[in-house]
Amino acid sequence: MARPLRFVPANALVEVTTRTLQGRLLLKPSPELTDIILGVIGKAQNLYRMSIHAFVVVSTHAHFLCSPSSADQLARFMQFVNANIAKEVGRLHQWPERVWSRRYRCIPIVDEQAAHARLRYLLGHGAKEDLVSTPGARPGPNCIAALTRGEILRGTWFDRSAEYSARQRGDNVLPSQFATSFDITLTPLPCLAHLNPDQRQAHLRRVVAEIEVAAHAANQAQGRAPMGVAAILAQHPHHRPAGPDRSPAPLVHARDKQKGDEYRAAYRAFAADFRKGVAGLIAHAKEITRLFPDWAFPPALPFKTPAAAVSAPAAA
Repeated sequence: MARPLRFVPANALVEVTTRTLQGRLLLKPSPELTDIILGVIGKAQNLYRMSIHAFVVVSTHAHFLCSPSSADQLARFMQFVNANIAKEVGRLHQWPERVWSRRYRCIPIVDEQAAHARLRYLLGHGAKEDLVSTPGARPGPNCIAALTRGEILRGTWFDRSAEYSARQRGDNVLPSQFATSFDITLTPLPCLAHLNPDQRQAHLRRVVAEIEVAAHAANQAQGRAPMGVAAILAQHPHHRPAGPDRSPAPLVHARDKQKGDEYRAAYRAFAADFRKGVAGLIAHAKEITRLFPDWAFPPALPFKTPAAAVSAPAAA
């Protein structure tokens, strides 16, 4: 099945998922990798001003809940995050191949009930897969402590380009010489924005407690015990699970049927207009390529920003 077009309405709430190649455990947690991933996300947020609500990174994939101002901002943010995490994973785990299976998948969330459900889904990682008894016990980058207790999310960004240049000059490079700390700022979900910080933390602690109770009941019903932190950390990052359990991704997350149908209609209209644009581009391709020398790849087209957004005055 072909990937859907990247249709992200302005300032929409979205869930972004990116998965490792063949479901391998390339993101297996360690203190060093956790620090680096948090640093990459913090650096990317600092560069692209992404509004992040929640995120979790597990051994085989990562989820983000965020509100990009445009599809272009999201693409630039995710390109930076995925490219730099992949480089660090390859370095730490001696993995010479690509890390991600394909481009990230972005699914808009169009109503409050769906937003609550997706946040609960992210918070449940670790417990719902029967890895640990409580989501907060699962090692690796996540936002549970930040959302439930207000802890600071801080990681280290390593400027590998500057480090490489220094080594090429013959400088004696120290491990932390080109390291910078970055904090990740979490913005409350729109559906929780009416609560003050203490109320939001209390609410999310209750959600995590409910997840723990549900996971414990499921384990008892099936006569099983969680894998545990030691077993998670003992796994080899190159390992490929026998068969990842994944269901097809929906076009939109919606509990409200009307809002879901409205988004699907808007997507169909966007896709139809996109196809017309492709047809027009193909029709003029020969004329366009005459402007370039033989054996050249003409540059790709830029992201099209709405005319209203371009002409709008900057905020004071």
